[in-house]
Amino acid sequence: MASLIPNILPKDSHTQIIAAGASIAILVGIVFVTTFGGKKTPKNDEELSTWSSFIRFFYACFLKPHEKSGENGQQDALESFYKAQAGVYDATRKRLLCGREDMLGLVAAQLKQKATTANQSKNQRRIWVDVGGGTGYNIEAMSKYLNVPEFFSSVYLVDFSPSLCEVARKRFVRLGWNNVKVVCQDARLFRLEDHEGESDESSSDLILPPPAIDEYFSDSKSAVGADLVTMSYSLSMIPDFYSVIDSLTNLLAPSGVIGVVDFYVQSVVDLSSRNYTGGALTRHVNWVSRLFWRAWFDIDRVGLDASRRDYLEYRFGTVLSADSRNYLLGAIPYYMWLGCPKKHSTALSPSSHDIIERIDAAVTESPYLHPANYTANLSKAVEKANPEIRSKAYSAALLNLTSNLPLPSFFYQNHHYRIHFDDQLQKHTQFNNEYIYAFTWEDTRVDDRILNLTPSDVVLAITSAGDNILSYALRSPARIHAVDLNPSQNNLLELKVAGYHCLPYADFWKIFGEGKHANFRELLIEKLSPHLSSRAFQYWLDNVSVFSPKGRGLYETGGSRYAVKLFRYMSNVFGLSNEVRKVLSAKTLIEQREIYRSSIRPVILSRILSSVLISQPRFLWAALGVPKNQLAVIESDYPCISQGTESSDGKILDKKVREQNRGKAVWQYMVDTLDPVVEHTLIGQDNHYYQVCMAGTYTPQCHPEYLDERAHKKLSRKDAFEGLRIHTDEIEEVVNRIRPGTLTVAVVMDSMDWFDPGSQAAATQIAKLNNALKLGGRVMLRSAGKKPWYIDEFEKWGFVAKREGVRENGGCIDRVNMYASCWILTKTKGVPVEVVTRDTASPEALEI
Repeated sequence: MASLIPNILPKDSHTQIIAAGASIAILVGIVFVTTFGGKKTPKNDEELSTWSSFIRFFYACFLKPHEKSGENGQQDALESFYKAQAGVYDATRKRLLCGREDMLGLVAAQLKQKATTANQSKNQRRIWVDVGGGTGYNIEAMSKYLNVPEFFSSVYLVDFSPSLCEVARKRFVRLGWNNVKVVCQDARLFRLEDHEGESDESSSDLILPPPAIDEYFSDSKSAVGADLVTMSYSLSMIPDFYSVIDSLTNLLAPSGVIGVVDFYVQSVVDLSSRNYTGGALTRHVNWVSRLFWRAWFDIDRVGLDASRRDYLEYRFGTVLSADSRNYLLGAIPYYMWLGCPKKHSTALSPSSHDIIERIDAAVTESPYLHPANYTANLSKAVEKANPEIRSKAYSAALLNLTSNLPLPSFFYQNHHYRIHFDDQLQKHTQFNNEYIYAFTWEDTRVDDRILNLTPSDVVLAITSAGDNILSYALRSPARIHAVDLNPSQNNLLELKVAGYHCLPYADFWKIFGEGKHANFRELLIEKLSPHLSSRAFQYWLDNVSVFSPKGRGLYETGGSRYAVKLFRYMSNVFGLSNEVRKVLSAKTLIEQREIYRSSIRPVILSRILSSVLISQPRFLWAALGVPKNQLAVIESDYPCISQGTESSDGKILDKKVREQNRGKAVWQYMVDTLDPVVEHTLIGQDNHYYQVCMAGTYTPQCHPEYLDERAHKKLSRKDAFEGLRIHTDEIEEVVNRIRPGTLTVAVVMDSMDWFDPGSQAAATQIAKLNNALKLGGRVMLRSAGKKPWYIDEFEKWGFVAKREGVRENGGCIDRVNMYASCWILTKTKGVPVEVVTRDTASPEALEI
């Protein structure tokens, strides 16, 4: 609604705000009555009707003037606002204050995860402090996720409004929850020591907590710490929010969690140079909305300025962060945020600098050296960072440590396999928050046969949809470096890995086997969230519709959906839907071939369709992920293929010649791809790659290896992904920061086809792959060409090439058959470091 305001309101800004405000007020009334029509709200022994509740709410919020602060300051101001509506507060805020239950579900999931990891007993004492808890709605709502009387030894509701506190006291008397204590007090003065155990009688309530200090280099903490601190739409109503947030840093236990949900208005420009906010997906609020909502909420002394959230993120480490809109009431922006102390320091949780060193060692394949006296040697670490190989994550963390900033949010996750990256770089934003592949197009059965991975292998592979990464994980190699420049592809892999951590096989199958789950959003918040990075959580919270039962499901999303939808559209237009189902249910190859040849092939392999649509470079890239250089490889091979001879030199033909052959070349490539698949593989029984394209889902009989129930059991083990590292970067950037001679296998799929023929960039990447691999290490790749031009480059740079498979004589290279050849390049010679690091790489001066 806010986005429509400039078009329907007068040009004068003040008139706009007044008119828009009146519209919002009317909308609130309509929503309130619609939502609560027929319900009544109790107040003492009386019952107010729905209209009476709304009138009281409307009067208190929009008509009743605020009284000037009395001798009690902020408390009098709060009472002026809440006293007249305390009895109807809960009934009138259900639709206004969105995200409260979601925030509680997120913190509950974190607490459960911590309890499981730390093997805490059922009698473990846990403390929860709800700051600005008002009527106690949050505490009662938490019972959906946790048994509040049993899980927490003490729960403190801290609020400064006597009227709201009175409602809360009555609530907990009604519930019979004796572990909940309502404290009507200024949050700045609240101390757990005053309520937990013996307190020092000489202390005074007027003494503030210790001042805010450097969280990394001080261990000043209260004797008693809260395991959970929450703030639900209260931070925006606290004038002196700096001191309150400072007090919370001392209130929270070293391993505690803080959860906040509140309104906000913020521009993405505000996040410039901040790498610790947990991502910026959907965080930006346009200037009209910022202007309007600030002015609107200012009427009720609710502050939406960015400084509140900014300071919160500065004083704590960000675990999860997500932004949303209350579209029911005019798209009011609100955020959910989970944090923890800047500095980890408990017996069960290693310190922040220890985590940094461990992650850096794993990312760079360097030996881990425990930093015995990190703070004393911080300056030395800076000096040492230059000559040593360090990850980008280490560099970012070191910068934050020296600037007294929180670490990037990746360091505060429960799992450290997702490596820090800057999501605002153009090389990542170019994908528009969309993955291209919802499933991987490389045959894992062939990979397994060729690579034969062992527990001593260190593997680097392109992520794609993550299917192959999970297949490699089933072989338990020492390390897997999953690399993809597209953050969304890595988000998909993260979701699959998180599913192994917490979901039973039935739910895992629905999400990734059928591609749909009616309760995906609930699973994301209540189970998956502790196992996701902040950016991955944001992404899937914003894309829950992908798994909606009402939609097409996961496998008709991403860039490749265009090809799947085209096939489905053509099937419907030409009446082939029934024939497609027959192919998938065929029991023999003879039956499958007959159906394909007589009805399906004449349509999908139509030369007209190929010329008009499929051979167009834009469609090939958007729908099939075929870039222009790979298309050039296909076009250059066509003359030899059409003549029935072997393409021997991999030479790229002149552009004009290629364009003349384009339609024929693409058509022939499709024929060589699809015909052998139908002739030699039974799709509905043993070729899940085409099963999912044709049906949009897998079946219990036909699915990837990672979806097998036995695979789920193995990968659900606690240490199954200890060796996984997920890099969001170019292959060259990752390889360049790996200690030389440590990789044993690099799987680059068809990425070498993407390089310009003869480019220096290709030679540089090959040289760096050589440098990172052990002697005898292997590079596995697939290509759209039978002998692509860059094979010669590999041989120049110390590799011996072996073609493991080639499409010829109407046969299949594998079940996908999408590529013309598969190669293994084995390192037999090393490259001197000085050659690799030169801008102009040269294959000269190789050494054994």
